[in-house]
Amino acid sequence: MARPPNYGQERKERDRQKAAKKAEKLAAKVAAKERSEPENEAGSETETETETAK
Repeated sequence: MARPPNYGQERKERDRQKAAKKAEKLAAKVAAKERSEPENEAGSETETETETAK
């Protein structure tokens, strides 16, 4: 069972660490999504161009 925080400072530090970790995960998720989207779009364009060229 978690112990109650003794000081407001301890609580704020834990909350700050949680927020930093959450922001880091979100940034990684957004970066991964940006990396995958252009590849899919570029792949769709080349497929369309090759189909029309035939």
